[in-house]
Amino acid sequence: MVKILLGLVAAVVIAVGGFFGFEFYTQHRVAGEVDAAFEQLRAGGGKASHGKVSFDLKSRTVTIADITTESATQPPVSMKIASIVASGVGQPDTGRFSADSIDAADVEFGVSIAGPTGGNLTYKMPRLVMKDYTGPASLQRPQASASVIDAYRFALEQFATVSATSIEAPSLTGTINFGPAMSGEFTYSGTALRDIKAGKIASMQIERVNFTANTQQAGKADKMTGEMLKLASSDFDIAALTAILDPQKANDDRYIRAYGKTTAGPYTVTSALGLRMRIDAMTIDEVGVRPSRVQLPALLATIQAAGGTAQPSPAQARELLEKAAAIYEGMRIGTAEMRGLSAETPQGPFKLAAIRFNLENGKVGEFAFEGLDANTPKGPLKLGRFALKSLDIANFMRISAQFAGPGQPPSPELIAGLFPLIEGVEIKGVTAPFKNTGKFVNLDGFDINWGQFVGPIPSKARLTAKMTGPVDATDPAMKPLVAAGLDKLSVDGDIGAEWTEAARSFVVEVPKLELGGLLNASARILLANVPRQTFSANAAQAIGAAAQIEAGAIELTVRDLGSVDVGVVQYARAQNVSRDAARQAIVEGIRATSQDVAAANPDAANAVQALARFVESPGQTLVIKLTPSGKVPAMQLFQMLKTDPLLALAQFKIEASTGL
Repeated sequence: MVKILLGLVAAVVIAVGGFFGFEFYTQHRVAGEVDAAFEQLRAGGGKASHGKVSFDLKSRTVTIADITTESATQPPVSMKIASIVASGVGQPDTGRFSADSIDAADVEFGVSIAGPTGGNLTYKMPRLVMKDYTGPASLQRPQASASVIDAYRFALEQFATVSATSIEAPSLTGTINFGPAMSGEFTYSGTALRDIKAGKIASMQIERVNFTANTQQAGKADKMTGEMLKLASSDFDIAALTAILDPQKANDDRYIRAYGKTTAGPYTVTSALGLRMRIDAMTIDEVGVRPSRVQLPALLATIQAAGGTAQPSPAQARELLEKAAAIYEGMRIGTAEMRGLSAETPQGPFKLAAIRFNLENGKVGEFAFEGLDANTPKGPLKLGRFALKSLDIANFMRISAQFAGPGQPPSPELIAGLFPLIEGVEIKGVTAPFKNTGKFVNLDGFDINWGQFVGPIPSKARLTAKMTGPVDATDPAMKPLVAAGLDKLSVDGDIGAEWTEAARSFVVEVPKLELGGLLNASARILLANVPRQTFSANAAQAIGAAAQIEAGAIELTVRDLGSVDVGVVQYARAQNVSRDAARQAIVEGIRATSQDVAAANPDAANAVQALARFVESPGQTLVIKLTPSGKVPAMQLFQMLKTDPLLALAQFKIEASTGL
């Protein structure tokens, strides 16, 4: 929209604003200057003509009728204006032209769109009014070029030389046609640009936008209608647009501020296929571009090269994705937010309170959804918050481009390269239906983050989660909990892992793991002599390095909150005895086991006795510490745990204790 208005402004400058010398107060002089201006356009390879030119000396008003122009670019850009009336014209300085008001009637602007399908775009404005206009008294001749990009850049550069207190178009109607694939119409009402000077626009606003789009996809025709109200933007700078259209700026690595805050809404869309969507409000603030990364001429050239075939080759697809990735790296968005999203779909309604994100250097600092309320076949679903942390969009596109090899599955190393692109996931306030029971799973919080990468593999991670869900009575594994009278189960955990290169150690810490109503536990597991190669994305290299890892100290603390009683009740039911008798039988069985292991490992026997005391008295806390007696290869230990657990325990000094 802005580009088109700017193009029209440039056209008005061409037709009126820039071509009157100091002696334009005579009819002959005015007509001669206008003719010279149009001849200049024709000399550049374009087409330009006009009708009658008149001048009223008393009111200093110039009128030009029936203006028609067509650029020399391919595809061409054409324009028609029924009349232009410039009132209160003057020459404030040498080389400058001014007018109190410039009024253009019945403006039509059209451009053909190149590509495999082709198409055209047309804008019509019954009226365009500029107030307090000043601009150059002569127009620089555009460079001979067949590029639409060059034509747009030239128009923007000319716009930067003019000023006006306002440019207003009460209504603007556009049509777009890409053949059977898509066609449509749109209307802008109450368009106004204010305080234009030196290529900057203090504010832009559109009171209302209405559109209709006809599409054809997968053999299904659809008609969409929509409306947006109160679109407003501030501090727009033409320099940013000019820079990304100029190949000479390809080495400019600065961020150029494009515009400040833009707001819009509400926005509604309705589809003939049953979709109805509404967004209450949208905001985007502090948008900037980096010309070295955002070069539209290069991108369009790549698109046109790929568009010559039915399907781009893998090399062309990779080049397109690389260009798109560079654009993400060249964009900066301080904040972007959509609020009050709702939709009616064939699958049912849903609501979303907000979507928020920011962007810089190709990375989204945080991409968050908040306040989801939807229906599923099994019941309602609610989500308080879902957020991706530090999503690297640009490099995600680059890596995905390498998946373009036909018939060749991606390598593990390539898949592993996706890990560093996201630093974590956060989920809060989820209520989801549990099967078809009419009950719900509640996820209070889930937060996982990772980092400290060795190549593409993270060597540091942390997970915290808290959730509550119903006990599934149909699951045989859950029958002991059902028998104990538990109808729901909660989990509250905190798990962290970190590799320290200097110490060659890998530590897994569980400061908190609570199963509601059953137990509370904590743990610390140390692995020693962990080489850097363990984190290789190459499976063979990682397995080879894993052979060097040694088991370290292990510490486990468990506090009984009811888990022992659940086991006792289950045993009592199975044996048809009292709970006291069941507890005593379990304790005696554990102590008998200690006699079997005492010969092999007295420390293990002491641990078994501590376990017996833990079961004997409810509410006990059991602490077990394992310290390697020497070097214990971790891989060998895991194998022993599968074949001979007692032999595995014999590799450690075991300390065990209980207490309330």
